[in-house]
Amino acid sequence: MTADQWTAATDAIASADRVLLVAHVTPDADALGSALALGLALQSLGKHVQVSVGEDGFVVPASLDFLPGVHLVVAPENVVAPDLVISCDTSSVERIGVLSSVMHDAPTSIAIDHHASFSGFGKIHLVDPDAAATAEIIMQLLDRLEVALTVDVASCLYAGLVTDTGSFKFQGATGDTLRLGARLYDAGIDHSRLARLLFDDEPYDAITMMGQALSTATFVPDAVGGLGLVYTSICQDERGPLPELAMERVIEVLRRTSEAEVAAVFKQADDGIWKGSLRSKATVDVGAVATSLGGGGHRFAAGYTGTHDFDAVLRDLIEQLTNPPKV
Repeated sequence: MTADQWTAATDAIASADRVLLVAHVTPDADALGSALALGLALQSLGKHVQVSVGEDGFVVPASLDFLPGVHLVVAPENVVAPDLVISCDTSSVERIGVLSSVMHDAPTSIAIDHHASFSGFGKIHLVDPDAAATAEIIMQLLDRLEVALTVDVASCLYAGLVTDTGSFKFQGATGDTLRLGARLYDAGIDHSRLARLLFDDEPYDAITMMGQALSTATFVPDAVGGLGLVYTSICQDERGPLPELAMERVIEVLRRTSEAEVAAVFKQADDGIWKGSLRSKATVDVGAVATSLGGGGHRFAAGYTGTHDFDAVLRDLIEQLTNPPKV
């Protein structure tokens, strides 16, 4: 980001009274954690803050409802028109869902993101594809706003940082990432509790669903130019009453397959559409693959939305991986 972009963002925040923070639809810990952290910080500056997600009737999923600041969350239909909209961890306006019109109509807007596939929406951009998580950019913004780093704010940022880096083991993590983790720890967070709730706390139904998904995984050694693909699918019946977010953790287990450079999990959403989550180990840019399929993400972690036809969705992915883009 340039100095002018930072100045434009801090000036917009200083001038606003009513601020809406928006995380992407089906939010993960980086999206919602970043929005809540910034929301709590802006509230401490006397701003009237709302945090929302562009899904009708949105409520915070059980997997993230322990994060500080969830009292700021309102369903999109209850949002009061803001002076300023700030999107967090959102690469395209489509990912803002039903709140895209609110962002468009707001007097000004800021997009904060770390995806290389960021599409350029919003009036002010704080976008750094080299950041390991949007939480890193939020921390830089808070420093420029000279907001004190409270335990609650640090806890939300840590949730985003530790999940988007896979507990600091993904290639996107840098020395700055680790130093930020230490800074958040020093702010007084209960890192052990946060890690348990984020990674080691699943309902029984989610465990059995994961077991079923892993037991039906398919390994294609000749795919990805001979580097190997492993994939599985989870249909609506197999998910049962679990929310869509419950399927996300399957990919983090499947990606461990040593013989496969790329792992994919196909998840059937409530509307019957199949969505793909992709992971790669070291050489394939799955962010570019996902972008070619209408999605986006990072070099080693990405996703996209397909169609109702699973066979076609799988075929399209394998075709895109025939000559995979390299990192």
